[in-house]
Amino acid sequence: MTHKYSTGQDVYFEPTFGHAAPRGKYKIVRTLPVENDNRLAYRIKSLAESFERIAEEHQLSRLE
Repeated sequence: MTHKYSTGQDVYFEPTFGHAAPRGKYKIVRTLPVENDNRLAYRIKSLAESFERIAEEHQLSRLE
């Protein structure tokens, strides 16, 4: 199982329903190790926020 996105790449983040995170453009800060649930996850950061978030790969899409 390999990550689809790489560190430094810009992506569009679409949060899961019920989460208060803003959708929009984020940068991949780093990939996270695959754990027992086999979900691919990333640390992402928006220029509009001072902190990082964790996002699963299904919540991200490529920016054109």
